[in-house]
Amino acid sequence: MVNEPARLPAPRGTVIISSVASDAHTWNLVLLQLLLEEMGYHVINLGPCVPDALLVEECVLRRPTMVVISSINGHGYADGLRLAPRLRARPELAATPIVIGGKLGVVEDAIERDRQSAALLEAGFDAVFADAHATDLCRYLRSGDPAGQPAGQPVGPSVGPSVEPSAGPAVPRTVAGAPGLP
Repeated sequence: MVNEPARLPAPRGTVIISSVASDAHTWNLVLLQLLLEEMGYHVINLGPCVPDALLVEECVLRRPTMVVISSINGHGYADGLRLAPRLRARPELAATPIVIGGKLGVVEDAIERDRQSAALLEAGFDAVFADAHATDLCRYLRSGDPAGQPAGQPVGPSVGPSVEPSAGPAVPRTVAGAPGLP
């Protein structure tokens, strides 16, 4: 008797993940890659310290379903303000969902963090996960269409390690929570 090979579900699309140019951390990118692959996405991990021009070039070449930018060094806000307009300037990427998360800044003031998140959205990001947990990204993806497009109201901060979606459709535009969106 021969066992049939397991049938893998068709990929939900290609996601490019990268850190900002100034961030040399890698564990966050590996965790994101594993989470996204588990959700059925094909993931291209460009790694840490990716120059803006290289990220734009790879996105134009590969036409991803979504771009996920991660930062844990506290410079994601400054680098993101520069990066998002460069991605959005390319007509091929104008409609591609682009999200950023992690430790985006070093400010402690919640009002200032909210202002920075709003500035990142204004710069061109579709969602900002400020000091959020990776599960917030999973909820974002599960609550929208396969491309991760918004389909609901913002959710609150992450409260645990589960990657189960919150009750009902919920999509964060900005999320503040436990540090660690890799």
